[in-house]
Amino acid sequence: MNLSERDLLYNWHPYTQHKTAAVHPAIVKGKDALLWDENGTEYIDAIASWWVNPFGHSNQVIADAIYKQLTTLEHVLFGGFTHNVVVELAEKLVQILPPNQKKFFYSDNGSTAVEVAIKAAFQYHHNQGVTKNTIIAFDDAFHGDTFGAMAVSGIGLFTEAFQDALIRVIRIPVPTEGNEEKSKIALQNALENNQVAAFIFEPLVLGAAGMVMYEATELDQLINICKQHNVFTIADEVMTGFGKTGKTFACDYLTQKPDMMCLSKALTGGTIPMAITTFTQQIFDGFYSDDTNKAFFHGHTFTANPTGCAAALASISLLQDAQTQNNIERIHQAHLQFQASINNHPKVAKTRVLGVIFALQIKTENQETYYGNLRNKLYQFFIANGIILRPVGSTIYILPPYIITDQQLQKVYKTIQKAIEIV
Repeated sequence: MNLSERDLLYNWHPYTQHKTAAVHPAIVKGKDALLWDENGTEYIDAIASWWVNPFGHSNQVIADAIYKQLTTLEHVLFGGFTHNVVVELAEKLVQILPPNQKKFFYSDNGSTAVEVAIKAAFQYHHNQGVTKNTIIAFDDAFHGDTFGAMAVSGIGLFTEAFQDALIRVIRIPVPTEGNEEKSKIALQNALENNQVAAFIFEPLVLGAAGMVMYEATELDQLINICKQHNVFTIADEVMTGFGKTGKTFACDYLTQKPDMMCLSKALTGGTIPMAITTFTQQIFDGFYSDDTNKAFFHGHTFTANPTGCAAALASISLLQDAQTQNNIERIHQAHLQFQASINNHPKVAKTRVLGVIFALQIKTENQETYYGNLRNKLYQFFIANGIILRPVGSTIYILPPYIITDQQLQKVYKTIQKAIEIV
């Protein structure tokens, strides 16, 4: 048996109906924007392996940092101890995050980063003797798969089986073009009629919804409304963080800054699983007390893992390199050119570009389901043509590693053009 066949014997893959799923290619090697399977087939990784590998696969800078850390201090418990690498990482984060972010809580992945933010929002008020039991979130948002993160996600496919076990969430429209006032009115009503602990959002781009985009000015207004009502705001930058939108964080486009931020995915350049939830000093002070019961009782075995911290430091260094910034702009300009060339195609409903993110929505007679026939047909077409893309319903998106070459990008664009013709 080959690797793919052996995999089927034991492994349960995420978001996969195994009875109907195609055989998974077994990847054995990666370098820069390319992956190779066990048969030697080459693939362009045009989504940076779920948005986590912005500097490409097998990056030597990150690999060297990890090796050095592994041979110095691979792990030490963060309960009762600290270490040099997490201190250095915190000092670096202070320099690149919005200036109101002062405290950092470490976990393992994007879902837990969101979970930490939600729990902190609830407990902050509990510590003050106040009950606030509601979170506000956007329609069609996705924030993760743990129970809190799942509750604030709006995609029914992911949550419908668990509705009776979830926290109370009020959903409001995303302030896309034409829905700006509806979004503000819905937020205002929700804040006036409920005990709201926090408003969580993906800033400027809703990733799993199909790279749905909206303007920074609209989000500024929503955050300001929350501030007027003394409601915390949580920016889920798990997808958008570390350069994806053209700035270090999507929140860098904002005038109003969130109270909390959730970071993961590209944080370690796609190497060590790690996440960080960042907080204002005010939120931290809500837990600072002589009363032990007011401490934040949340933790993970691998919290602030030194190897992960070393990878994160190397990744941030790569992000700040002039060549990386030039690559981000190069990809952005290439996307704009492709957008101009494809916009008027009779089968294209809409295109969107922000930073290195490109999205194209195909015209369809009927609304396509998240993992429907069109999506599956497109996905298999891309795989057969050596391109890794994961369409969402009728939306095709590109979110490549910053190291992708112009030639590779052009192959991705041409393959998308061919794909449109088969639908």
